[in-house]
Amino acid sequence: MRKTRKYVATLLKYGTLISSLGLIVSTVIQIYARFYMESAPSWTEESARFFFIYAMAFASGLAMKDGFYVHFDVFFNRLGKKVQRWITHLISLLTIVLFMVLMLYGIQFVIQGLPERSPSLEVPMSIAFASMILMGLSVSFFALLDFLKTLKK
Repeated sequence: MRKTRKYVATLLKYGTLISSLGLIVSTVIQIYARFYMESAPSWTEESARFFFIYAMAFASGLAMKDGFYVHFDVFFNRLGKKVQRWITHLISLLTIVLFMVLMLYGIQFVIQGLPERSPSLEVPMSIAFASMILMGLSVSFFALLDFLKTLKK
């Protein structure tokens, strides 16, 4: 399981890096074109949007893995250890359910988006909608690992 966790985390890191670089490059091209050309290429705005969507989708799993989501420690720390453990289990389970539902609806979105094309890039909108599946899977995966880890304690 450690190898799988490490492989998924590495894949998400590189996906986040590539998507973020794509966002930066397409934004810089757009800024340059607005100042030094007659007009900015129409594809730069849409590609920046796609890269941003995927940067968030890839990074969301990493945020779950490293515990970067918001916690209300002030209230949580005032509870007893048994209640804290119960709430931790419940939060992990609810996170898994929520993001699995997101993934399932993401699959429906991808299917519905097959015939639809993006205006500038002329690519199927399914490509953008697939980010929901990626986010759902990655967050659910790390939430499941977190849940299993807390069960062992």
